[in-house]
Amino acid sequence: MAQQRHAIPPPLKTEEDYIPYPSVHEVLGREGPFPLILLPQFGGYWIEGTNHQLSGAPDSPPTPVPGTRAKLEGNHTAKIYRKHFLGKEHFNYYSLDPALGHLVFSLKYDEQEQLHLLLRTRARTLHDVVPISCLAEFPNVVQMAKLVCEDVNVDRFYPVLYPKASRLILAFDEHVLSNHFKFGVIYQKLGQTSEEELFGTTEESPAFAEFLDVLGQRVQLRDFKGFRGGLDVTHGQTGSESVYCHFRDKEIMFHVSTKLPYTEGDAQQLQRKRHIGNDIVAIVFQDENTPFVPDMIASNFLHAFVVVQLEQGGAQGTLYKVSVTARDDVPFFGPPLPDPAVFRKGPEFQEFLLTKLINAEYACYRAEKFAKLEERTRAALLETLHEELQARSQAMLGLSPDDERPDNGGATPGFFESFKSLLVPGSRRGRRGSAIGLGSVEEALLVPGKSPSRRRPGPLGSRRSSAIGIESIQEAPAGRDGPAAADGSSSTHSSPESRRNPDRAEKPEPPDFSRSSSSASSFGSAAEEPGEPGRESRSPSGSHRDAFTDTPWPDEPPGTPPGRRPPDPPCPEIKIQLEQPTQNPGS
Repeated sequence: MAQQRHAIPPPLKTEEDYIPYPSVHEVLGREGPFPLILLPQFGGYWIEGTNHQLSGAPDSPPTPVPGTRAKLEGNHTAKIYRKHFLGKEHFNYYSLDPALGHLVFSLKYDEQEQLHLLLRTRARTLHDVVPISCLAEFPNVVQMAKLVCEDVNVDRFYPVLYPKASRLILAFDEHVLSNHFKFGVIYQKLGQTSEEELFGTTEESPAFAEFLDVLGQRVQLRDFKGFRGGLDVTHGQTGSESVYCHFRDKEIMFHVSTKLPYTEGDAQQLQRKRHIGNDIVAIVFQDENTPFVPDMIASNFLHAFVVVQLEQGGAQGTLYKVSVTARDDVPFFGPPLPDPAVFRKGPEFQEFLLTKLINAEYACYRAEKFAKLEERTRAALLETLHEELQARSQAMLGLSPDDERPDNGGATPGFFESFKSLLVPGSRRGRRGSAIGLGSVEEALLVPGKSPSRRRPGPLGSRRSSAIGIESIQEAPAGRDGPAAADGSSSTHSSPESRRNPDRAEKPEPPDFSRSSSSASSFGSAAEEPGEPGRESRSPSGSHRDAFTDTPWPDEPPGTPPGRRPPDPPCPEIKIQLEQPTQNPGS
């Protein structure tokens, strides 16, 4: 019980439960020096770089080692497809998981006998490299996907057949990558502690102008051809000048508060705030020792601040103190600040600062607010990619998007469609048998009590209906010859048409087991040899298979029971022929 009591988390605190941090006015009332950053009274932010005390040695400020480059963070998974798959032999698949949603899967088998697996879900992209030697047998696609994510629950993946699919997949993977960044730059003068005071500054001090030269180069906005970061380069409505930098193949535009338009009578200075307030990371430059509080600026987007304060170094040159603060849900980002966090002006400081800014923006994307937005965007883009790959693959097979395929989740053919496919001459289903469990067509449609002789379709053939009610099965052209009788010399096995045309010779035709004709009379198939009277077609269970119920033909013995269907009145030939079988000695 004691362990259970310790495991219960404490209740969440409200603002009344917190011991507030001292306000900026309380701190300024004390004796300095003051810290670069003060936490808001009720927290919500973390701080990096609180020690700025230099030792007595003249060369104490740490400077990044020349020639070393700080590491740029980012989404390295988004670059895997371009690096390991694009332009190389690989395979792409798509599927739909009931829990994970749309899936797009890429796999490659390299020369080192390794499987490169890349699985995209609506939440994230998973990558793994699996040596074949670690597997007991070569897995199928579903098993490969489960090697990357055990939660995959699909029966199969469908191959992507579109030749340009790699372009679509690459565009999806790299939609999170960007080579364009925009950062705010706020100038905080001595004693400024509110948003109105920060955005109301119009002049620049020499120290602030020197710091802007560290960030980048000044550019004229009119007709500017680089990345403009939302600034107006045509009509000059966002000022005439700004600071721009090209750093490691990335373009950076700075929104400098003193260079954005100033509006007289506007205490909030919306023309300035609408740019800086919509940035994610901002720099705060301090001429003198006045603390900055992150909640001074009300913004839903600003999540991280890099505060730089001028330090008079005397003989050591210009020095800068640096502190970093970000919201609690923003993870830590590098490069880490040295201890003490003091830098000497130079290219090494510029590289460190720009790298810190870019990594700060990547880290802010993992905060709760931006992560949810990215997840919704990713899910929508992945669904669009899945539908595009499916539609393009079907188009390569000659299928329209509305076609329903059983192997792609569509409905299976109905009963009548399956049966009609049996009656199409030359179809595979017709040759191998019925799709509805009746065995072979020849066995299923034998007329009980009749010798299976082939007959030429008479005038009654086009009027007869099948046992399941499909009318007019036989619609053969009148000039096309049907199957001939098995025995041309016997008049008792002649069709009514042959009796009306005695001069027309019938040639015997060998039995054909592979052909399934749509003629109702040809269903009396050659499953038995002609001349074997009394043989009946039975189902596997031994019962008579009665596919067609019809009036007995005139060549049957008189004792044969009449059919269930009376003869057609417009055919007087049948009534006349019923008297002839009385001379048959076999009756």
